[in-house]
Amino acid sequence: MQIFGTCKRGLRLRLARQAPPVMLEAVTVWYDSGCPLCRREIALMRRLDRRGRITFVDAVGPDAASPIDRAEILARFHPREGDRLLSGAEAFAAMWRAIPLLRPLGILAGWRPLIPAFEWAYRRFLRIRPLLQKLLS
Repeated sequence: MQIFGTCKRGLRLRLARQAPPVMLEAVTVWYDSGCPLCRREIALMRRLDRRGRITFVDAVGPDAASPIDRAEILARFHPREGDRLLSGAEAFAAMWRAIPLLRPLGILAGWRPLIPAFEWAYRRFLRIRPLLQKLLS
């Protein structure tokens, strides 16, 4: 909807009404606290998540309830966004969308035509993950 007004000089101005804010789905992230790389990543995400939109669950903890097999949760990154359990690159996109600073990257990473490219990059990362873990421990 557009609203018209007049400024002091008599010029007619057209103002666009802002769309209502988009409500984001709650995000729950399962992570491996035994992985030094994962701990660093989650520590960074916690600092950036100033609005507390993400619930972080230590998948290694004795009381951790997991929606799927624990080994699968630890092998690939898994969050739940709303009622959808995600994995891999789409999982990172969901987490990034929940953090205002990273939301543009999350929207881009969740865009259907780009998901295969982000998933390809994530699979390449998984290949070097053990090396990175050794370097950080």
